[in-house]
Order: sequence, then C-alpha cells, then structure tokens
Amino acid sequence: MPSVVKINVLTVPEEQREVLEKRFASRAGAVENSDGFEWFELLRPVEGTDQYLVYTRWRSEEDFQNWMSGSMQAAHRGGGEGGERPKPAASGSTLWSFEVVQQAAPKA
Repeated sequence: MPSVVKINVLTVPEEQREVLEKRFASRAGAVENSDGFEWFELLRPVEGTDQYLVYTRWRSEEDFQNWMSGSMQAAHRGGGEGGERPKPAASGSTLWSFEVVQQAAPKA
C-alpha cells in the first residue's frame, strides 16, 4: 500500500512569515509521535509566490485522518492568553493529496 502525501498550501502575507515559522518551530513533536507519520517539511517560498507548503507523508489515508481528528484538532484549538486563539498567520489554505507512486533515496 503506497504512502500518502498531504501538502497544505498556506497563503502567508510577507509581514506574517516570521510568525508562521515561529509557530511551526514551537510545535515540537506535534505530529512526529503520531501513528503512521513518516515525514514533515515546512517549505518557505523563495520568489514569485506568497505560498508556503506544509509537506507531510503518512503510511495511509486512515493514519492521516486519525491525526486530523485527534491531536491536530487539539493543537489547533489551544488558546493563547485569556483562552483566545492567536490570529492565523495564513490568509488562506488549500490541502492537496497524493499517493506516492515512485521514490528514490541517495545511493550509499
């Protein structure tokens, strides 16, 4: 059964980039300990776009859905001071889904 890749495309205004990156840096282990999790990368745009890509790879669609309905929801519900959620750094979000058909790693 092939792994699945989820790419969350986040539209982030220039003035919110640092906020977004700090929030991801402080999430320490939020996804890494999830059953079926295989890989995470936060990709910063270099030129021509204001969209960050949040790349995650999962053993199965079911593992991703379990994470979405469990620890991910809990993490995104967490409030700031006074129980208020901080303003989102992204102004928009789209989720792309893929199955891994081929992959390669460097030869040792």
